[in-house]
Amino acid sequence: MKLVILDRDGVINQDSDAFVKTPDEWIALPGSVQAIARLTQADWTVVVATNQSGLARGLFDMAALNAIHAKLHHEVAQAGGSVDAIFLCPHGPNDGCSCRKPLPGMYHDIARRYDVELAGVPALGDSLRDLQAAAAAGCSPWLTLTGNGRRTLDKGGLPPGTQVCDDLAAFADLLLRDAA
Repeated sequence: MKLVILDRDGVINQDSDAFVKTPDEWIALPGSVQAIARLTQADWTVVVATNQSGLARGLFDMAALNAIHAKLHHEVAQAGGSVDAIFLCPHGPNDGCSCRKPLPGMYHDIARRYDVELAGVPALGDSLRDLQAAAAAGCSPWLTLTGNGRRTLDKGGLPPGTQVCDDLAAFADLLLRDAA
């Protein structure tokens, strides 16, 4: 199985300091849904791993989050692709869970669900916590310069071996080229 793990906000869609709380606020980044479509058409299994502390903060409920994710699935399907699963942490930053990035719990859940080792699985994020969780789980961390990516790169401290790309489309291009 060719598996790829993507963060959501700042990678697939525009991020917001006020949180993405409704489907109308979920706006795909240019080329992102097409990139997912190209990956799935090349037999990659695309999975999303996303912190969603807005649930714990009471900014939106599970019905709103499901509607946001339905929009994501619909737009990707319209482009000819699919997101196989969305894994999320609904906890706040101080809840002490093991699934909130930078901890690798969500990634371990993905490994169990798909019965795979995560060694070398490409994982794309825009924040240091995305990269730390991916590296802790054995994935190959990738930083996109969309969302918070440029700030993350400028701050430094990236896990060893982190690769950098401009956006999700460039990431897909590199994976598809390397697989060819």
